[in-house]
Amino acid sequence: MAKLLATLAFFALCFNAGVGAHAQPSCEPSGGLNFICGVTNAEDLVAVPGTRWIIASGMAEGAGISLIDSQAKTASRLYPGPKPRAALDGTVFEHCSGAPTKLITHGLNLLPGEGGHSTLYAVGHGGREAIEVFDVDANGARPELTWIGCVPMPNGLAANSVASFEDGTILATVLLLPGKTFQESVMGKPTGAVYEWSPGRDGFQLVKGTELPSNNGIEVSDDGSEFFVVSSGLHTIVAFSHTNPAKQLRTTAHLPFTPDNVHRGADGRLLTAGMKDDEPACGGPPGPQHTLEKLGSCPRGFIAAAIDPRTMQHTIVAEGPANPAFSNATMILETGKEFYVGTFSGDRVGYGTLK
Repeated sequence: MAKLLATLAFFALCFNAGVGAHAQPSCEPSGGLNFICGVTNAEDLVAVPGTRWIIASGMAEGAGISLIDSQAKTASRLYPGPKPRAALDGTVFEHCSGAPTKLITHGLNLLPGEGGHSTLYAVGHGGREAIEVFDVDANGARPELTWIGCVPMPNGLAANSVASFEDGTILATVLLLPGKTFQESVMGKPTGAVYEWSPGRDGFQLVKGTELPSNNGIEVSDDGSEFFVVSSGLHTIVAFSHTNPAKQLRTTAHLPFTPDNVHRGADGRLLTAGMKDDEPACGGPPGPQHTLEKLGSCPRGFIAAAIDPRTMQHTIVAEGPANPAFSNATMILETGKEFYVGTFSGDRVGYGTLK
């Protein structure tokens, strides 16, 4: 456990150092992107269905969860705020002790519901390692979050990304299992895995057969029969059967960037993004010679791709050059004719027009 906490502390130092290094006095466009400033380390983004609103995570102490207005191009705090709303569902989340007192958010997943409500799952760090669960009410002038429960991670494990099924089952990835290192992952050795929880279970259970080099982003198929896991170490996305995950179904080719998060787009394709490999100024592709701090401090361009989940063929949908004002890309979100790019280390979210 001590090693895990030290690793998370190192992550936090890298992220916060990156914000200081990349912060710019203005929010002017650069590198082919426009920006929405005032959000810290927006590692993941999800769109609230049928609205102009985007929810952003915050991978830094005090960042919590932010709300982006895609029309006004502004950002504001969504949770916790001065009066955080909480209503624990003790029936579903019986092993949750109460609302988080400290909240650093990482990967996000939003499950659409009915009547203007959705369920938001957020990987939470800070006071505890857990998947934090919120009701999203989009019926008012701006969405409101009410914390409704959590699913604690097994002792010694920190989640990276989260996905959900219609029945409330949750999948969470762990990037580095105890005893595994970042250097092992870039060498192609398995370091992480997927864990699963369903309502009524005591806690998360390992999904055997899902061990990959740096299990990162995760998403489920539209019919719930499959799930897709990003291996940042292999630069691929792997398809698994939900009922028999021991055998890999399909995989992408080696992508020309380090894929991070993955989400299903409006057309059913998988959307992912990350830091460009081919950056000579940063020492070339990520490898054993790189530390997390080195990767986070050297500006790399970004590449975003859409992947056909049936064939796993990818198409580049957006990219940009190395830019000191915005680096460390983690994901792409499409909204109409625009796209938004998140980052694990920065004070802004990038956006542009789709090709």
